[in-house]
Amino acid sequence: MKDELALTIANKIINGFERHFAIFTEITQSARNRFQQCQWNEIHRSARARTNFYDERVKETFNEIKDDFNICSLDDALWQRIKAVYSDLLINHKQPELAETFYNSVFCHLFERKYYHNDYIYVESTAHRLDDKTQPEIYTSYQPKELGLKQTICDIMNSHRTVIPFEDLDRDVDALINTFRRKAHKTRVKLEDLKFDILNFTFYRNKGAYLIGRVLSPAGETPFIIAVLNNEKGGLYIDALLTSSESMAVVFGFARAYFFVDCEHPYALVNFLQGLMPHKTKADLYSAIGFHKQGKTQFYRDFLNHLDSSNDQFELAAGIKGMVMSVFTLPSYPYVFKIIKDKFSPSKNITKKDVKGKYRLVKLHDRVGRMADTMEYSEVAFPKSRFNEELLAELQKVAPSIIRYEGEGEDELIIIEHLYIERRMVPLNLYLMDALKNKAQQKIDDALFGYGQAIKQLISADIFPGDMLLKNFGVTRHGRVIFYDYDEIAYMNEINFRVKPKAVTEEQLYAAEPWYSVMPGDMFPEELATFALANPNYLKAFKIHHEDLLTAAYWQQCQQDVANGIYKDVFPYPDKFRFCNLSFGSIKRQTATEN
Repeated sequence: MKDELALTIANKIINGFERHFAIFTEITQSARNRFQQCQWNEIHRSARARTNFYDERVKETFNEIKDDFNICSLDDALWQRIKAVYSDLLINHKQPELAETFYNSVFCHLFERKYYHNDYIYVESTAHRLDDKTQPEIYTSYQPKELGLKQTICDIMNSHRTVIPFEDLDRDVDALINTFRRKAHKTRVKLEDLKFDILNFTFYRNKGAYLIGRVLSPAGETPFIIAVLNNEKGGLYIDALLTSSESMAVVFGFARAYFFVDCEHPYALVNFLQGLMPHKTKADLYSAIGFHKQGKTQFYRDFLNHLDSSNDQFELAAGIKGMVMSVFTLPSYPYVFKIIKDKFSPSKNITKKDVKGKYRLVKLHDRVGRMADTMEYSEVAFPKSRFNEELLAELQKVAPSIIRYEGEGEDELIIIEHLYIERRMVPLNLYLMDALKNKAQQKIDDALFGYGQAIKQLISADIFPGDMLLKNFGVTRHGRVIFYDYDEIAYMNEINFRVKPKAVTEEQLYAAEPWYSVMPGDMFPEELATFALANPNYLKAFKIHHEDLLTAAYWQQCQQDVANGIYKDVFPYPDKFRFCNLSFGSIKRQTATEN
């Protein structure tokens, strides 16, 4: 009887996952048509909708199981049997790791945290068995010696072009070959010694389509991304070529929107991508291709493994303490952990629900490479012994409502009810202070240019950052400036950008408080110069490229552009990589590029 019940419940869960994957695949496949038809707003709407699909299917499956089987408490033997049966159902499954995560999510909705161990859920994945099986054909190999280099590349491009022709493929392939020869030294070999491995599917995101692969030669392996854009006049063109793991990693960065890529073998795809970009974790790559829940699962497994192999202690993160969030980190691990405080500074007129809503907005919005993606977790257990005394005291002081302890002695755990995890960066204020101390003016100039660019790209994507103090931005290992404080973000139409009135009387000039009326939502751009850029060195560097950000007129124009559906182009690669900017050819055109 129990075997029959275990099989029924296991099938309920696997059917729930199959529903999820079918709907996920359908909307993912639609990206191809939207790219062809230049339906950019529809792509954004699809991306937002797809992000919610997983939770919707988990909730459906949870409700079905709870209602159909009247589950109120955990039957130990039954659920161990259910997991065993479910594992059998995954033996020949194409997405076993994703199905395991779905199982975990349903179980964790049904039962409390004390049962979250490998007897009942997949703390340890069984999907590694795929390594011993024949690998699925996710890429096609091309031998250029057979048809010649140019014809081979033309065939590759045409195999991915959909129904839209290239506006001038001959020109673009010449540019592609010239760029390969100039940038990729390992490809400078005899034609018969070259082989191309090209993934069989196109990666779509916003206004861009990307072909990804590698060139194999006796000199070694060269990974690459070819960026293709739609000219919005019925033709495609190659916009850029990236030939290094570092530049490719930026395209797959944690501040970017997720790709639409129609691949039914994500395990094999992630392994292939990690071979091209070794610095990217599997968690990063699962998230990048749209499986952000799998990214969370993979991250947590990696984190548990790191805890087992390290002995340093969690500590408060460097920088100025936040008024809404408390942030801590583990020095040996490149992430920060953020919790919402129980009480906020009086100047913060928001609630915990508001803050969670802002983080959700960022998850669903196009992050344009300037807002850090976050992973949201509930009921997270840490070894208490790994927390230093200062951090324990701080958490108990600012967020006692979400902190509790389980166990005792060396096995005692600290349980945090709700937290966010995101990539650790150097706070921009500390980065600039260090550069100033070391008289590194170029670093200051570059960072302030990036700070201004981050603000411009955010507001052009309909995100008003709110608190633009330097401490709320970070610098990545690539030197990119990213915004990561979300409690005051808003849509552009919610803000009133004003010119600050000029003081005309002595009383107004020396008033301790504003002598003019200030309403909620009012913003005076010129105050950036005094509040965020009080250091004259910083302000001077900022003004070189971004003095327009200190004027209300600039913000008002951006606000109007967003209202009219006009979004500035934001590339996930340096402007210098674009073929139209390379010395071998001046290809000028009206660009329709990634936002």
